[in-house]
Amino acid sequence: MAALTLSFIGAALSGLTGPAVADVVGEREYMVACAGCHGESGLGDGPFADLLNIETPSLVGLSQANGGAFPFEAVLMTIDGRDNLRPHGSPMPIWGERFQASATSQRGETADMVARGRILSLISYLRSIQQ
Repeated sequence: MAALTLSFIGAALSGLTGPAVADVVGEREYMVACAGCHGESGLGDGPFADLLNIETPSLVGLSQANGGAFPFEAVLMTIDGRDNLRPHGSPMPIWGERFQASATSQRGETADMVARGRILSLISYLRSIQQ
């Protein structure tokens, strides 16, 4: 049920903002939060990738690796990280916590709403760069 709800929310938000707006905001978010490890093109070749003790994955083949369908829920959970039980020291930052801690709003959104919006923008951008 949660997967269906999350997929519905993502689809609804994409429809409200339009893919072009979400992709521009998401690309900007990606360049700040993700490109350091995953590279500007999403191929896993960012300037910090060699400093990690794991292979940094390419993000442009997520749909291909999932039978042609973009794995929305898996990407959401991976980026957010707040609901995943990860071993201590996981190399992937918990962006949900970081985005929530830095959230500001002038329109009354909660910190969680701001964090989810930033994550959904990232997901929209990642969907747009699939090969």
